Amino acid sequence: MFGQNQGGRFRIPPTLLIAVVMAGFALCKYYSSSSTNEITGETQHISMSPEQEIALGLQSAPEMAQEMGGLSNNEQAAAIVRQVGEKVVRSSAAARTPYKYNFHLLADPNMINAFALPGGQIFITEGLLMRLSTDGRTLNEDMLAGVLGHEIGHVVARHSAEKMAQMELAQGITGAVTMATYDPSNPNSGYIAQSVANMIQLKYGREQELQSDNLGVRFMIESGYEPEHLIQVMEVLKQAAGPNRTPEFQSSHPDPENRQEAIRAAIEQWKKQ
Repeated sequence: MFGQNQGGRFRIPPTLLIAVVMAGFALCKYYSSSSTNEITGETQHISMSPEQEIALGLQSAPEMAQEMGGLSNNEQAAAIVRQVGEKVVRSSAAARTPYKYNFHLLADPNMINAFALPGGQIFITEGLLMRLSTDGRTLNEDMLAGVLGHEIGHVVARHSAEKMAQMELAQGITGAVTMATYDPSNPNSGYIAQSVANMIQLKYGREQELQSDNLGVRFMIESGYEPEHLIQVMEVLKQAAGPNRTPEFQSSHPDPENRQEAIRAAIEQWKKQ
C-alpha cells in the first residue's frame, strides 16, 4: 500500500523515502562524473582517471592470464600478435591516448576469444588466432589487425570504466527499486528490479561492441590494413558459434550478421575521411 490516510494525513512509507534517497544518490554520483573522450568526441560518465584504468589493467592482467589457462609458449605467434597490435596503435589515433598497450597471446587452443582490460592490456587466444586465415593455413595479419583494432577500440572508448560506472548506477537504482517494492510476503519481489538492471547492461554491451567495430575499422585504415577483413572475422565468429547460438536480444554481443552490416557502413564512413 503506497500510503495511509490517518486522521486526514497522508503518510509516505519509510521504505519509499529511503528508496528515493538511494536513487538520488546513485544518479547524482553518476551524472556528476563526466568527461569528453578526445578520440570519439563523446561525453561519458566515468569516475576513473586514465591512470587508474592503466593501474587496474596492469594489476589484473597476470591473474586474468592465469584464469584463462596461461600465456602461450608459441613465441613466434606471440611476437606476431605484439607486432601487429603495436603497429595498429602506433599508426592510428590510438597513439594519442595515454594508455599503455600490451598484447598477450593466451595458450587455450579451444576458446575463441579476445578481450581488453582497462588501460590497454589486450588478450587473444590461440583458438581464435589459428582461425584467422583465408586459406586455412596461413595467418592473415589483416584479420588479426581487425581483432586487435576492435579491442583497442574498447580501450580508447573507455568501455570498461564506462561499464563500471553504469554498473554502479544500475546497482544503486536496483537497490532503490527493491527497497520501494519489497513485499515481505513475496520473497521474489526484487526479481523484476534486477531483471531490468540486467537488460540495461545488455543494451550497453551491444552498443559498445558496435562502437568498437567502428573504431577498429578506423584504426585498420589508419595503420594500412584492409578493413574488409574484419567482415571475415565475423564469419569466423559465426561459424564458431554454430546454428544454435544465443539470440541477439539475450546476448551482450550483436549477431555477426548485424555486425557485418555495421562494419560495411563504417568502412564507407572512414574511407571518406
